[in-house]
Amino acid sequence: MRILGIDPGTLRLGYGVIDRAGPAKMSYVECGVISAPARQVRAERLHVIGRGLRELVEEMKPDAVAMEEAFFGKNVQSTLALGEARGVALFVAAECGLTVAGYAPARVKSTVVGSGRASKDQVAFLVRALLSMRKAPAADAADALAIAICHARHGAGAALTERRSARAT
Repeated sequence: MRILGIDPGTLRLGYGVIDRAGPAKMSYVECGVISAPARQVRAERLHVIGRGLRELVEEMKPDAVAMEEAFFGKNVQSTLALGEARGVALFVAAECGLTVAGYAPARVKSTVVGSGRASKDQVAFLVRALLSMRKAPAADAADALAIAICHARHGAGAALTERRSARAT
């Protein structure tokens, strides 16, 4: 099963792709960041990110998509922007026939590191170790890989079963 993890943002959308070959077997495929120029208005940035994500989905052909759930911060504008970025990712996934599983940031960190309060550096370090990567990925890409790992451990079995039954009907 191929899993695409997404760490949404309006300037940078982190992505990470892993293959899951069993309950404990995961392998790294690709990761990176889809960036949009900061000088563009938000709608244009979201369009750039959405187009890049669509191209990525078409190339990588994931079986499942997992994304960080929205969290409520102190800055309302940041929370709204994150919601808009999530909306673009949800739209692209739905347009490509994929459902999206959501995970709270604390659950992702707890799954990968063992603590829901882990730092970004700790997440990147353990993502690198779990996927046998030569070096730690950039922060947004590491977060996206951590989300994919979380889905591989908690939701991938149910998603694969659901997808197989949908194909059978």
